Amino acid sequence: MIRVSWVSPEYGSLAGVNSLESRAINTRPAHPIQPAPSMSSHDAVRAGLAPLLGRLWRYGIVLSGSRDAAEDLVQATCLRALEKAHQFTPGTRLDRWLFTILHSIWLNEIRAARYRRGAGLVDAETALVFDGIKAIEANISAGQVLRRVQALPEAQRETVFLVYVEGLTYREAAETLGVPIGTVMSRLAGARTRLAGLNHDTAVREEDDDR
Repeated sequence: MIRVSWVSPEYGSLAGVNSLESRAINTRPAHPIQPAPSMSSHDAVRAGLAPLLGRLWRYGIVLSGSRDAAEDLVQATCLRALEKAHQFTPGTRLDRWLFTILHSIWLNEIRAARYRRGAGLVDAETALVFDGIKAIEANISAGQVLRRVQALPEAQRETVFLVYVEGLTYREAAETLGVPIGTVMSRLAGARTRLAGLNHDTAVREEDDDR
C-alpha cells in the first residue's frame, strides 16, 4: 500500500479521509477551476488544490472502489502536483490537470501494485454527502446512478465519470485518459448500452417485487 504523509513542507497539513468525504459533494462543478493567469504556477496549484480534494477523492473511489486506495490516490496526487507545479499553466483547468495526474498514478502505481477491490470497499452511495435538505433528493438519485455506474468496466466507468459527472468535454476527457476522442465516444456509447440493460433489469426486479 502506498502511504504518503498528508503534511507537506510546502503546503502544510491537507486533510484526512473524513475531511475528503465531507468535501465529496456529488454535483457537477458549475464553473471549472481556472486559477488567474497572473498567478505563478506554484501559487496557482497551492491555491486551487484544497477546493478540489473532494472531487479528487470521488474520482479515486470511481477508479478503485476502495476507500483506502482513494485516500492514497489523493495523497499521492497532491504531493505529485506540488512537485510538478511548474508544469501547470495558470489560466487553464486545474481540475483536469489534477485528474490526469491521479489517473496516471492509478494506472502506473496503485493498480500496478494490485491494489484493487477488496478490503476497504465502499459503494457509491457511501461516498456521497448530503449537503442540506434541498440536496437530499438529488443525492439519493445520484447515488442510485453511481451505483449502476460502478457496475461498468473500469474504462467505461472512468470515462462516464469525467464526462457526465465532472463535465469534461470529449477532448478534455480524452487528454486526461490519454486516449483518442473516438475511444471516449465509443466507451460512452458502450456505457449507455450497458446502463440501459441494468435499468431494464432493475425495473423487472422491482415489478416482480411488487407482485
